[in-house]
Amino acid sequence: MWAFLVFIGAAVASAHLQGLAFDGHKVFRVIPQNDEEVEIIHSLASKMQVDFWQPDYIKLVKPKMQVDFRVEADKALEVEHLLKESKVDYKVLIDNLQTALHAQFDSKVRSTGHSYEKYNTWEQIAAWTADIAAQNPSLVSRSVIGETYEGRPMYLLKAVETYGTDSTMTKLLNSLDFYVLPVVNIDGYIYTWTNNRMWRKTRSKNTGSICLGTDPNRNFNAGWCTLGASNRPCDSTYCGSAPESEKETKALADFIREHLSTIKAYLTIHSYSQLLLFPYSYTYKHPKDYSELNAIASAASQKLSSLYNTKYVYGSGAATIYPAAGGSDDWAYDQGIKYSFTFELRDTGNYGFLLPESQIKPTCEETLLAVKYIADYVLDHLY
Repeated sequence: MWAFLVFIGAAVASAHLQGLAFDGHKVFRVIPQNDEEVEIIHSLASKMQVDFWQPDYIKLVKPKMQVDFRVEADKALEVEHLLKESKVDYKVLIDNLQTALHAQFDSKVRSTGHSYEKYNTWEQIAAWTADIAAQNPSLVSRSVIGETYEGRPMYLLKAVETYGTDSTMTKLLNSLDFYVLPVVNIDGYIYTWTNNRMWRKTRSKNTGSICLGTDPNRNFNAGWCTLGASNRPCDSTYCGSAPESEKETKALADFIREHLSTIKAYLTIHSYSQLLLFPYSYTYKHPKDYSELNAIASAASQKLSSLYNTKYVYGSGAATIYPAAGGSDDWAYDQGIKYSFTFELRDTGNYGFLLPESQIKPTCEETLLAVKYIADYVLDHLY
């Protein structure tokens, strides 16, 4: 059987943090028109703590690029004053991050356990992986591919054999094994529930620094720590001390290496921006399969938009969004997995990383159309 691997990045998940940790925090959008305005954003970031949402690293900001960033409550007025004084056009995307955070939880589902229409804790997700395998032993199996820095098992689901009423899914599952890793950065995900909603890194210790964690999607050996990654442990895009320095990324990479002869496609799911990306992100150079990957991404994006008219932009990572070295999709492609794609899910910035629960179901429904298209294409174009 050929295999189809789906990896869920931590950024797609969300969390609920009690208290008023982000009360008064604002998210701004600026589109710098020239190098002078880019320098103004650099100057602003040098004076205060700025959390860049898009792009996620200050050095990636360039003219005509959409830049979304968060600032703390006591700096918000100063930022607005600086932008106005510098005659830089801006928009306040989120006026109060804490209000937006609470507004995420608008689901009408009142389940205490796992729900497909709510944001779930890691405990609920882990229990769900056990339940779905136990309830569907002929369809789903669960295995552990490694453990996190803090010692938590990394569960991988494998969907096999027949499916039933959906003829396309039955065809796909008869011919492909689907592997799904629900969360790779489990420690970081838990931390977003307990301490810092906007945390994105792992929770490992860094030698010689008080700052914890590495960005797992900058930690793969694909142009490692070059364009779009930081070598400073305190930065959110820190690449780590070496490729696969994180237990989480090494476990995933080891699994792929062990199954490389059968894995024909690799998908990684993130948020936000409504993008369907393919290699490369660590270089502006096109992959040798560029034309084919571009055509697949175009058709898959059309399938996705056919349900709710959600518009996706598609293309190679570096050119379409920004350069980012050390990503798993580029690494997988360089290992020989030709069909390697990254989804950046809803939305385009009104909610950003705080997508309401009411949008989970439609987001999943439309994304599944694109995934099914890609899987069907892969099955018809095995290599």
